[in-house]
Amino acid sequence: MDVKSAFLNGPIKEEVYVEQPPGFEDDRYPDHVYKLSKALYGLKQAPRAWYECLRDFLIANAFKVGKVDPTLFTKTCDGDLFVCQIYVDDIIFGSTNQKSCEEFSRVMMHKFEMSMMGELTNFLGFQVKQLKDGTFISQMKHTQDLLKRFGMKDAKPAKTPTGTDGHPDLNKGDFDYAGCKADRKSTLGTCQFLGRSLVSWSSKKQTSVALSTAKVEYVAAGQCCAQLLWMRQTLQDFGYNLSKVSLLCDNESAICLADNPVEHSRTKHIDIRHHFVRDHQQKGDIDIYHISTENQLADIFTKPLDEKTFYRL
Repeated sequence: MDVKSAFLNGPIKEEVYVEQPPGFEDDRYPDHVYKLSKALYGLKQAPRAWYECLRDFLIANAFKVGKVDPTLFTKTCDGDLFVCQIYVDDIIFGSTNQKSCEEFSRVMMHKFEMSMMGELTNFLGFQVKQLKDGTFISQMKHTQDLLKRFGMKDAKPAKTPTGTDGHPDLNKGDFDYAGCKADRKSTLGTCQFLGRSLVSWSSKKQTSVALSTAKVEYVAAGQCCAQLLWMRQTLQDFGYNLSKVSLLCDNESAICLADNPVEHSRTKHIDIRHHFVRDHQQKGDIDIYHISTENQLADIFTKPLDEKTFYRL
């Protein structure tokens, strides 16, 4: 659904005054100003006012606000789940009951001036193809636009993200422990799965120099843990409760750091915030397991792998 004049729907709590617009001046009071009761485009309060207006309306209709994402609204009725996601003036929704979708569409169009865009095909750079046996999401068009923007549309393709010959760029850290030749900072790579589907991933150069490979992996495990906990909480908003989430790491020393609550000389240099993963390991939110290096899928984000290994992973 697309909301027409979304920012004009939200009542504002603050006192805001505007000059009389050209062509609408009051001849009796030409120096007077108008006090706004609703937001106008250009006001910094407009996005918040619109969100609060929509949120209050949905809550009044038995929706619950997501604990992690406040733009996510869910509703359960007779065992059927209804999901509604807000992005400024665009709304996407779906349900396990077709009648719920039709009712929601009718109610929203009655309350706000909206237009139905039909089945979701494009959203925030994603192409969405809904099939009988599942939903396929891709960013092909977005990727092609990026290549065109940076003049790489006719560039020679590579079979892997990073070549195995030559040297890395001095401004990059695409390469595991102390891989950056300029500042010796390491790059961590993580990927998260929902079932067998890869749903998020990252490759990021660390902000400080690591003194050991164990610290690199330990910090990476902490960041991966944070993402997993976010995913777990999001799933709870959808009605799925997971007690423990598995986190796979190919460094046994890093796993030992997460298991061992006792500080010693080898871990004193590690910032306190990186012990986040240890706390959640002890709470039972996650379970850390060892995985062999040859089966570590996240290596495709940080290491120059040969073509055979890359495609295997």
